[in-house]
Amino acid sequence: MHDEFLCHVTAYGVCGGQWVGVPLGTYRAPTLPLALWWLRDRALWIAARLDPLPETAAFPEGSLTPVGGDTADVPTVLRDWCHDTYRQDRVAEELSQGRLMRFSAQDETTEYELMAESVDTLRMRRMRDPYAMSAGAARW
Repeated sequence: MHDEFLCHVTAYGVCGGQWVGVPLGTYRAPTLPLALWWLRDRALWIAARLDPLPETAAFPEGSLTPVGGDTADVPTVLRDWCHDTYRQDRVAEELSQGRLMRFSAQDETTEYELMAESVDTLRMRRMRDPYAMSAGAARW
């Protein structure tokens, strides 16, 4: 059983003609339940900022408008991922077995990525090859 997990949330997009990543948070979770909680919390945090619910705060009239039907709905994808018990169980299983977990949602301009990995796995990889990159991440 892996006991400690490193979690990251990053937004990627094009800026000045280059693909760049903007860190939105990192958390070293001392337990698997806290890693899962933090990832869900960050996903919901992103969703709330991309798609605020008008009834939860005061917005000036006309400041929120619906997007077209063909626009990718990242907030809904993130919320659905958080509330999907099966997918959350699979994430927990992957992490507890020492595998990297990666989930992403994207629209026309930005990709939002949530990642977590066992600290033990990271240490073992660095001991084998200090220049190794993460490969074969499970996508959820």
